[in-house]
Amino acid sequence: MEFTPQDAAKEARAADTRIRPLARETDLEPSPYYRDIGGAEVFFKLENLQHTGSFKLRGAFNRLLTLSPEARAAGCVTASSGNHGAAVAWAMQALGVTGVIFVPEQTSPTKVDAIRRAGGDVRFFGTDGLDTETHARAFAADEGMTYVSPYNDEQVVAGQGSCGVEIARQLSPVDAVFIAVGGGGLLSGVGAFLKSVNPDVEIVSCQPSASRVMTDSVAAGEILDLPSLPTLSDGTAGGIEQGAITFDLCRELIDRFVVVDEEQIAVAMRDFIDTHHLLPEGAAGVALAGFLDIAADYAGKNVVIIICGGNISRDTLKKVI
Repeated sequence: MEFTPQDAAKEARAADTRIRPLARETDLEPSPYYRDIGGAEVFFKLENLQHTGSFKLRGAFNRLLTLSPEARAAGCVTASSGNHGAAVAWAMQALGVTGVIFVPEQTSPTKVDAIRRAGGDVRFFGTDGLDTETHARAFAADEGMTYVSPYNDEQVVAGQGSCGVEIARQLSPVDAVFIAVGGGGLLSGVGAFLKSVNPDVEIVSCQPSASRVMTDSVAAGEILDLPSLPTLSDGTAGGIEQGAITFDLCRELIDRFVVVDEEQIAVAMRDFIDTHHLLPEGAAGVALAGFLDIAADYAGKNVVIIICGGNISRDTLKKVI
């Protein structure tokens, strides 16, 4: 059964009510610095200040809260070495759900420690993310547990959409929203809800040139199997699962695509650190760079840039600054 933008918007509103006692309603902060650049009224949605340091907690909480009592008792499994893994671990611990987070064998100790600090039972498998995910799905099926996808799940998308519900409460009108895109879960949820409130809002997809799978897949009309190069935006890098519900949602919701290079991302991250004194991760830098690339087009408009996370390693930060 198709999961439409109308379905996603309805479920996002329900998710907002469901997870509100558990997830932070993050600030929408105006940016005089960005206003001076292009003449737009620019606001940052500070998901870098969410529990676990990213928006991913929203989808994790909503997915676990919508499980049946029996499924919750059986436990959950996911595969992620990044924000999604930490988010699922945090949500499981908060709700008293047992589970396992599989990560590739070469995952950095920093990321493993972050998942463990959130309460995750970390297990290693494979050297490629897809291999790890395949193993995790098989493990979940064999053990009768629920696999929690980072984006290919209706309730995960709805949970991410709660960010859009908050934006609509915090600002009106919203003329454009810039969102970094990997698998498309955040854009699908936020875009669906905001367009249900204002069909004229412009949803802008931002991707790094080193990994532009969604951009090229939407242009081709099908999910493409494309290589990804190393990028500061490791949170958006990689392919899209075949049959992902987010693909059709992105095709329908995205009004404009912006692709930025590594230098643009680094510059945007440095500027954000210097002017707002907060740490953005690489994916947030993509959304910032995307706006800076076309800022002149939005003079006089209310623009929201989602700072999707702030989890950046010391080594990566050294490369940026």
